Amino acid sequence: MTTSKKRIAILISGRGSNMKSLVEACRAPDYPAEPVVVISNRPDAPGLQWAKEQGLPTLGLDHKRYESREHFDGQLMSVLEMSRVDLVCLAGFMRLMTPSLVERWRDRMLNIHPALLPSFKGLHTHERALAAGVKIHGCTVHLVRPEMDEGPIIGQAAVPVLEGDTFDTLAARVLAAEHELYPRCLALYASGQAIVENERVSIRAAERRDGGLLVPQIVD
Repeated sequence: MTTSKKRIAILISGRGSNMKSLVEACRAPDYPAEPVVVISNRPDAPGLQWAKEQGLPTLGLDHKRYESREHFDGQLMSVLEMSRVDLVCLAGFMRLMTPSLVERWRDRMLNIHPALLPSFKGLHTHERALAAGVKIHGCTVHLVRPEMDEGPIIGQAAVPVLEGDTFDTLAARVLAAEHELYPRCLALYASGQAIVENERVSIRAAERRDGGLLVPQIVD
């Protein structure tokens, strides 16, 4: 288990609600990570302003001003390295990354996806869950791989799909679960309690509490 705090970069594209949950968690003295930079591919992202108000270093990298995805990712990689980042947390970062960038941060880049992977990869997860008639939906924190929404799973949280649910009601229930799940998974990974072995994440048995984050849990 590590004792020093991991330096994290948080990448966003919009309001950054998951970023806020991570930043708030990092305020605890015993939390094993600290945010050192918040980056958005949209300079007008509301989440950037919030991060500035918290006194965090921020950067808007407008992807539209770069001639290619490779050019943008190269600049992003330079910023991450200059910031001496240990871990990268994607928190609603709506950009597909080049394989070279992902591999550079292999096992050091986390993402949260609004579905129980491997189900409903990609976009519009809540609409697709409702259309499929599933009874359980949720969210997943995983390590990033070049393929979209692939990678070893650190933790998942499940929510019930209720009769009469709409996109809005289901999305709100999942988002609340995301805000609980992401900080807990980051804490496990940053502290060394969760490790990657053969493309699966193993969590120390001592950290399993009533199933912990290793199995889906119903969140009311």
